[in-house]
Amino acid sequence: MKQMLTDDRGLDAQGTMRRVNLRRALQLVFQHPGAQTRAGIARATGLTAATASSLVAELIDGRFVVEGAQAASTGGKRATTLSIDNDHHLLLAIIVHRDEAMATLVSLDGVVVDQQRITFAPEQSADALAALAHEWAAPYGDRLLAVSVQLPGATDGRVVLESVQLGWRDEPLAERLEKILDAPVLLVNDVDAEAIAEAAVGPVRPGRQLFVHLGVGVGATMLLDGAIAPGPHARAGEIGHVQVVFGDAAVTCNCGLVGCLESASSIVAMLGDDFTEALPDADAAALAASAPSERLAAGAVALARAIKLLAAMLDPAEVVLGGSAAVLGEPFLALLRRETSYDASGTTDVPVRFSHPQPAPHLGAAQYALTAALGVRWGAMAAHAPL
Repeated sequence: MKQMLTDDRGLDAQGTMRRVNLRRALQLVFQHPGAQTRAGIARATGLTAATASSLVAELIDGRFVVEGAQAASTGGKRATTLSIDNDHHLLLAIIVHRDEAMATLVSLDGVVVDQQRITFAPEQSADALAALAHEWAAPYGDRLLAVSVQLPGATDGRVVLESVQLGWRDEPLAERLEKILDAPVLLVNDVDAEAIAEAAVGPVRPGRQLFVHLGVGVGATMLLDGAIAPGPHARAGEIGHVQVVFGDAAVTCNCGLVGCLESASSIVAMLGDDFTEALPDADAAALAASAPSERLAAGAVALARAIKLLAAMLDPAEVVLGGSAAVLGEPFLALLRRETSYDASGTTDVPVRFSHPQPAPHLGAAQYALTAALGVRWGAMAAHAPL
């Protein structure tokens, strides 16, 4: 199996430091493809010109970087620019839903190379994914750098610990697919992937960022300096079935409990059963426009309680609402902001906003695979343009 640039096992201190510097150099090329130079890498990293040139030579030999045109003259010898090598290594992002999956193959610069959608009966989902892996392994197997599988449910990156939608518990999906694909396979929760995509399309904010997904369910995740900050049990962000509504206002949730956050603040709870996550945004927005105002208000109040508690505990720089939250419109956001802005002693008012529109549904999973394999991120412009 291919060794990733993020895997420092078996290396001594000198080898580990060189791996770190390789990732630093590669990140600089990802940030400024077609404009970065060896001299620019040396200046940005503080490394000597000889060391920077040695790192670039290794990246070229590994088919991660290619030389391009000469840079503009600054008075001396014109430097050669560096770009991402998009002709060899590939990333495979597989997005799994209850009865379908979308597989998207992208080059290192984020351009879609191939894409395929499959459908299956829920009870056949694991077998269907294995068959899909067999199909993709034949033409692309030796070029696959990493595979990321995005799915609903709790995962430790290797095993699906629990997925109600897929009917899985303790499913060793990564190991199963790695027996088919000649590449490391990583599993990522769908809310985490959405938060990763949010970080990819906007500037990375230092500190903590709380991301809350609203859709058929409610989930959350925490970003630290633009990267997911998982908990020790792979259950961080499972807030949908925490009870936040009490008394006569509480209703029975699908899980059987009463007063869960999901029973009040999921999009289904606020807009009704006509909403599905496959519904076009325009149609969902029409549902929101005709939804009872008291139901939207109740959802905002319940969500505000959860956000206020989480913000007081975690002190995030901001709270971002993703999923289908934006279809609720600015009036809902204004109401939510009012409900979270009361002066609770010792706390501060945390900004709340909708997430940025995502250029492609596979962006989060693809970025997760890229970072896991090479320790780098696409720049914001690259995340917008090629996908």
